Amino acid sequence: MTTLPATPLRIGLVGTGPWARNTQAPALAAHPGVALSGVWGRRPEAANALAAAHGTTAYTGEDGIDELFAASDAIAFAVPPDVQAPLAARAAATGRHLLMDKPVATTVAGAREVARAAEETGAASVVFCTLRFAAETSAWIAEQAALDGWFTARAEWIGALFAPGTTSEYAASPWRREKGGLWDVGPHVLSVLIPVLGDVTHLTAAHGPSDTTHLILRHTSGASSTVTLALGAPVGAVGTEIELRGEEGTVMLPRWGDAVGSFRAAVDALIDSVRTGEPHPCDVRFGLRLTELLAEAEKQAGV
Repeated sequence: MTTLPATPLRIGLVGTGPWARNTQAPALAAHPGVALSGVWGRRPEAANALAAAHGTTAYTGEDGIDELFAASDAIAFAVPPDVQAPLAARAAATGRHLLMDKPVATTVAGAREVARAAEETGAASVVFCTLRFAAETSAWIAEQAALDGWFTARAEWIGALFAPGTTSEYAASPWRREKGGLWDVGPHVLSVLIPVLGDVTHLTAAHGPSDTTHLILRHTSGASSTVTLALGAPVGAVGTEIELRGEEGTVMLPRWGDAVGSFRAAVDALIDSVRTGEPHPCDVRFGLRLTELLAEAEKQAGV
């Protein structure tokens, strides 16, 4: 259980899109250990609307980013990864702690810049890989990581975000359409497999239909895993499963929900890291490692 700081951690939010509106702003505004210190957005009308909805200050423009940093102890990001990375490096360079979305960046250089800035200033960081913080899945991951003898794993994360007639707000995201399932849902899968089976020592990738990417991974434990990632599948093909097989038998990742509660748990993790000085396992260095693996997969698959 998180011990709340004596004074709330002032966290500013960068971004005003669906993820910021639906998940991050509500979680930050309701957290008893947080003061939502402001919202920055590229469009003044969006920043003003989101800030007003949660009783905080709106910022916009280049000067507004610096003003938000000055008013905050930490910054949460809800912007595309290659907008996030340089802003996060800039925030970390001023000593602000980081609550980042996955992926940290879509280039290794961009992720490395953030990790370097956080290391140089001692900024705490957490990367919000949902399954590492959702109550149902985080407990399951910890249970499986405590066991030995895993032999192999199979992961499929197949979505129809771009199918005709989709009503998801996230379908309008240009970076998701450009980078596909590998970069959007790949971090989720890897954030489960790596703590259980160990880091990836060998990776093979191939391109499938639409934006599908297939991965074959070898892990430090000696186990192997296969992964299929897609956002552009037909509606009838949709499904998410992660299955582990080993000496303990076969286990499946449980269902999860409550995005706001999951993000709140990530906020708890950042508060703990700030308070104790101990790095979180899902910090910007882990985000950098995910970026390295995804970039290698992208190169091999030619996507």
